Amino acid sequence: MYIFYFVIYDIIMYIVQPIIWIRLLWLSIKVPEYRKNWLERYSYHYTTIGSSKLGGIVLHAVSVGEILSIVPLIKKFKKKYPNLAIIVTTMTPSGLKLACQVTINYQNVQCMYLPYDLPNAVKRFINRIKPKLFIIVETELWPNLIRTLYLYKIPIVILNARLSHSAFKKYKKISCFFKYIVQCITIVLAQDKENAGRFLKLGLKRYQLRIIGNLKFDVVVTHDILKQISDLKQNWTRNRIVWIAGSTHQGEEKILLKVHENLLTIFPNLLMILSPRHPERFSHVINITKNFGFSYITKSSGVIPSENIQVIINNTIGELMLLYGISDIAFVGGSLVPHGGHNPLEPATYAIPIIMGPYVFNFNSICSTLHKLGGLINIVDVDSLIKVMYLLLKDQELRLHYGKCAYKAFQKNEGVTSQAFNILNDYLTKNYVQ
Repeated sequence: MYIFYFVIYDIIMYIVQPIIWIRLLWLSIKVPEYRKNWLERYSYHYTTIGSSKLGGIVLHAVSVGEILSIVPLIKKFKKKYPNLAIIVTTMTPSGLKLACQVTINYQNVQCMYLPYDLPNAVKRFINRIKPKLFIIVETELWPNLIRTLYLYKIPIVILNARLSHSAFKKYKKISCFFKYIVQCITIVLAQDKENAGRFLKLGLKRYQLRIIGNLKFDVVVTHDILKQISDLKQNWTRNRIVWIAGSTHQGEEKILLKVHENLLTIFPNLLMILSPRHPERFSHVINITKNFGFSYITKSSGVIPSENIQVIINNTIGELMLLYGISDIAFVGGSLVPHGGHNPLEPATYAIPIIMGPYVFNFNSICSTLHKLGGLINIVDVDSLIKVMYLLLKDQELRLHYGKCAYKAFQKNEGVTSQAFNILNDYLTKNYVQ
């Protein structure tokens, strides 16, 4: 039966390619990089790959958080196997740019797009790269990719595995198809029991599953970032209280800017950093900020904010972690609208209070851990956000208390990277010869 579904799936994938091209062209109006590397998306153009970058491991990560979470793992692999070839794949220009930035100091590491999940494109990719181990971070279950790797007898690991409730419901509608897919996976290293249970219900065998925790608890703040934070605090904030709204989505910026407008009547020296999740929305968010009448600058301008600047718009890629570090309070976006929230561990790293809205279903386990230890404040609407912000802004001791609780949750769950590395290393050593 699964063969029938593969035929249908492949037909659909080929049919939608023109739609994908149109979408890429549309996105390229605001982000020109979407017009580049189309051949790479079909495994036709890898001229930058030398023989030294073949026969190693592939790490596939999509979001900013996923890419940052694999950096400590890459460091461990490189320490043990200096000559190991590592390919980091992603799907978007922003992801590719960030991947290149965070791996620039490692030899034999190449960043590129993962090809679209078409049978021939996937085969060309695997035949060209010749990986000994394929690691997929979090949720990317591409049927042709997983099936082809399985047929080539290449170990497939789902690292930091997460399966949202909505994705699970979609997969269950064609359960016989995805039962075959998940059973092709070598091992799933799940974040928690909730996500592990969904994989089991989808058809994964228990021997294919390990629960090791969330890799994002091991995100490292480098000396370089700490130096940049120190410089920015000296040049930017100058003892001003700073709150940041990170990874915001459509519909949230107007609400958050309204909150900031309200707070400025009581705390006129307050500075807000607004960091939209998606680069293609940068110009839209700038226009919203203009319409409010705020005095603002953009991060990319390089301008040092004067005392009259009320909002800084982060229109750069991969610097959210840095900006959390100069902030006194963090609101994590995607949680005021039904997107499901984003990773609250990044601000927890800096021991600052974390606020999220009612929609946190993408990070239930992490949010639950933070909440139990008193490191996360949940708000339900605009009024409750204003009240919480008011209490935190007027009371430094309260800010320190919530920040310490958030950091305690972060510390309590460290060590996942080492567990993951030991498991991955077992699979790599069976296939890899230096």
